[in-house]
Amino acid sequence: EFLPHKSNGKKVPQFTDVRKTSFGMSVFNLSNAIMGSGILGLSYAMSNTGIVLFLFLLTCIAILSSYSIHLLLRSAGVVGIRAYEQLGNRAFGHPGKILAAVVITMHNIGAMSSYLFIVKYELPLVIQAFLGLTHSSGQWFLNGNYLIIIVSLCIILPLALMRQLGIQCGSLPALPQWRLCFKSRPPRAMEPNFSYSLFGLQTAYTVPILAFAFVCHPEVLPIYTELRNPTKRRMQTIGNVSILAMFVMYLLTAIFGYLTFYANTEAELLHTYSKVDPLDTLILCVRLAVLVAVTLTVPVVLFPIRRALLQLLFPEKPFHWLRHITIAVCLLFLVNLLVIFVPNIRDIFGIIGATSAPSLIFILPGLFYIRIVPKDQEPMNSRPKIQAACFTALGFIFMSMSLTFIALDWITGENRSGGGH
Repeated sequence: EFLPHKSNGKKVPQFTDVRKTSFGMSVFNLSNAIMGSGILGLSYAMSNTGIVLFLFLLTCIAILSSYSIHLLLRSAGVVGIRAYEQLGNRAFGHPGKILAAVVITMHNIGAMSSYLFIVKYELPLVIQAFLGLTHSSGQWFLNGNYLIIIVSLCIILPLALMRQLGIQCGSLPALPQWRLCFKSRPPRAMEPNFSYSLFGLQTAYTVPILAFAFVCHPEVLPIYTELRNPTKRRMQTIGNVSILAMFVMYLLTAIFGYLTFYANTEAELLHTYSKVDPLDTLILCVRLAVLVAVTLTVPVVLFPIRRALLQLLFPEKPFHWLRHITIAVCLLFLVNLLVIFVPNIRDIFGIIGATSAPSLIFILPGLFYIRIVPKDQEPMNSRPKIQAACFTALGFIFMSMSLTFIALDWITGENRSGGGH
């Protein structure tokens, strides 16, 4: 049912209070919402599973993400709601709205952390390249922890203190798109390692990384609202095309990154290129482009987090600069602490991919569908409701297993040099 199909002739709710966008622009917006920092962890995931298993898992996550969009569109079509949090409110009342907002906020904080991790990893290498150094000389300005504090205070905070951003976006920000550059061949020391364990602790990070990379679901309803001639079939097609495009992009990125470094691939792919030639001009240009993208994206991500917190903590309150500034400073302080003290971007991908990602993709859309679609239309023993219940259960299983394996990895200390800098 989540594939495009003809409508049953019933008129669906349409929203006319926003500027309408074309089919192609909607595909671009949703694709842009899907692609984010998770793309830099895909080669690492493939190095843990091998190409065949990675392709199977990537295909499964893509198909399940498309089915999740079907559930959201079906639920929204019943009640005419345009926001993910409002579906939570309709399904479970105010607690459901709070739960959805908290999960989205948690996911965005994880995204902010991953962006600052990239600054922590890449900015010292850029400075080294400009100074002509092949190795860090130990100065403070080559310390990533100091650099993220400086970037946060001098660039991100002033942008975050603006009352409004001069951009057009949905309920969540569009994430940056990156095109990574690949060397034609790896160094001789980097030989392929084809010994993989399906249930190894390192493999436990693969599915969370993939789930993290496909989260776009809070964006679906705002894009549906802005779509010209909005129908469930048209929006489902947009979702399918966007997911297919990102599936191809993710697969190519993972394969080329993996075939370049094999088992030496780090959790943050771009950082691995410092092993090839830290002074390479092309790689330096890519690093600069990525740094500009992620640095300017952090305040964009911060705005919806602050808006959600203001709605939760100070509902019906007018704008006040003190609250506006305090929340921005506290969020940046929290994210900087995470980036400084969490040793590896893999842990951010893993935890967020094992908690907020399955909640947004599997658990909440399934629960919304079960609660919102009337029982007189689809009783609980109907096939669509049973499928939704199984989909939700799959999300809980995935979350429990992923968190268990990640915890075991931390406890046992089984660790490969996956970018822990």
